[in-house]
Amino acid sequence: MAVKDIMDALRGETLEDIGLKENLAQLVKDIKLIGSELDVLLYTPKKGLEDILRAKVQNALSDVPDVKKVNVKFTETPPQQAQQGAQIPTGQPAFTKRKVPGVKHLIAVGSGKGGVGKSTVAANLALALAKLGYRVGLLDADIYGPSVPTLLGLKGTRATVNERNRIVPAEKFGIKVLSIGFMLPSEDTPVIWRGPMLMKALTQFLFDVDWGELDYLILDLPPGTGDVQLTLAQNVDISGAVVVTTPQDVALADVKKATSMFKEVQIPVLGVIENMAYFICPSDSQKYYIFGKGKTAEFASAYGLKILGSIPIDPEVSERSDKGEPIVVENPESEVAKAFYGIARIVTQELS
Repeated sequence: MAVKDIMDALRGETLEDIGLKENLAQLVKDIKLIGSELDVLLYTPKKGLEDILRAKVQNALSDVPDVKKVNVKFTETPPQQAQQGAQIPTGQPAFTKRKVPGVKHLIAVGSGKGGVGKSTVAANLALALAKLGYRVGLLDADIYGPSVPTLLGLKGTRATVNERNRIVPAEKFGIKVLSIGFMLPSEDTPVIWRGPMLMKALTQFLFDVDWGELDYLILDLPPGTGDVQLTLAQNVDISGAVVVTTPQDVALADVKKATSMFKEVQIPVLGVIENMAYFICPSDSQKYYIFGKGKTAEFASAYGLKILGSIPIDPEVSERSDKGEPIVVENPESEVAKAFYGIARIVTQELS
């Protein structure tokens, strides 16, 4: 759900009956939506109005889909817009976003749909950054389909907790790694969780983990534009997002939604990675654009985005990924690995 729907509902509740010229939306200092539970921080112009305002908020949001519980807290500090005397914007308010302790840059890797190689890109991007000398972590936030344990040869790894009751990430190929797969009895065990439980787990994976000091923490998001992406965007300080696509029209159509989602929640999109962009024939070394050429460039141009890099199709990537041997580590001179190194350098430049 877009936060704009919530703000629109609050905007429709006037306060003239209690002597205030504002509507409820104009009193909102902050707002957070986690699953179906909504927290609202409301400015009170006069003391003694708390119970009335709480009832009005709950009444205004009673018909808003997916909001099952509303918690209202109060502050005597007015919203920034009111302090400046400016008109209240019609969009969403500023969110209080938490920064992961010790992490300089948190990069979200997302895609509009599954099957575009997003997790492979996230893992190899993290490894390329590490090979360039940075301190890197990789968080597998694809709760329903964790693939990072397979990609990095960490099947069977179990998460541990230190003396401070913080989760200790695994370490492989010079990066710190955490995945829900480390907490399941087997890779065949399904995760059947609703939104609130899902978000609680992801929050723990970010803030209750002993990540140490990291230059980059790569966040491998689930595909699509659902509750996980929206809630993380609202509550976590994310430096930027990378969107992965393939050249087909069906993939690009969904990438447009993912890009719009990141922009709506005010996360800067660092650029687009075109995966499976072309095939280099071993016999003649020519590039063959199996899925078409130029469509990703047209999309990036239309949305004002940078193409961070194009990664070729190579059967070796799939073979090594299944064995837990990432291409960046096992064959750094391959065209695919060189593409990842190039992307990693551009990402560091964008964030610097």
